[in-house]
Amino acid sequence: MDQVDRTELAAFLRGRRARVQPADVGLANGPRRRTPGLRRQEVAQLAGMSVDYYIRLEQARGPRPSRQMLGAIGRALRLSGDELAYLHHLAGEPPGPPPGLVKQVRPGVLHLLDRLDDTPAMVCDAVYTVLAWNPMAAALITDFSALPAGERNVIWRFFSRPAAQRRFDAADADEFARASVADLRAAAARYPNDPEVRGLISRLSAESADFRSRWAERDVEVARSTSKRIRHPEVGWLDLECEALHDPHRDQWIILYTAAPGTPSHEALRLLKVVGTQSLTP
Repeated sequence: MDQVDRTELAAFLRGRRARVQPADVGLANGPRRRTPGLRRQEVAQLAGMSVDYYIRLEQARGPRPSRQMLGAIGRALRLSGDELAYLHHLAGEPPGPPPGLVKQVRPGVLHLLDRLDDTPAMVCDAVYTVLAWNPMAAALITDFSALPAGERNVIWRFFSRPAAQRRFDAADADEFARASVADLRAAAARYPNDPEVRGLISRLSAESADFRSRWAERDVEVARSTSKRIRHPEVGWLDLECEALHDPHRDQWIILYTAAPGTPSHEALRLLKVVGTQSLTP
């Protein structure tokens, strides 16, 4: 575990306590209150802990607070989401992701996708379900709008649709299979009670012997940016850089596919912008 920064933790608690007024938490102000904000006893009462325990935290000599205790202190001090995350880091308990998969994509990210009219871009959640995409991503990968919601998962399509695997060369197909299963295992540990995560793993296990074999290896690895060689039925092979940008607050990934200017793959992307999702094959 990370180390506890007891000095800064104590100073942060004192500062946040002074900011909260008794009326903010339903307490009477009282005529004999000489210090701004809440008393230590009041914070302890609101957080459901002993006064001595809280006093020791503010004196930089307390034990490492548990995640549950940090959450109770955060509620008592009316901490914002960012402040609560900071409190967790000070206590050596980095906050985890939301309790379940977040499906809503931030409006600013959706605007970014719209502006990237010459770059395939999409947003996936922690288990590779595609949540948003731009026309270039639909042209490069598939028209996600034509798929039922349950079919918009990249890992599911790879292991259940042979045509999806044939879009990669052999080396890239093997690497994607390995890395995506390892990433899915990491996500399953972060979201042990999410029914969608459990359901996806069950579906994949029932559908694919290859998935079952790789899942049994218990590899764990979080997604990283990488290079991919992808075959498009109309414009041929493309050598692309796959940039994976993580939004830690929603545990979502913004995926961008780019090619170096002046390369055949860059020219193929320009052609793909014109072709879109239509098929030129008779």
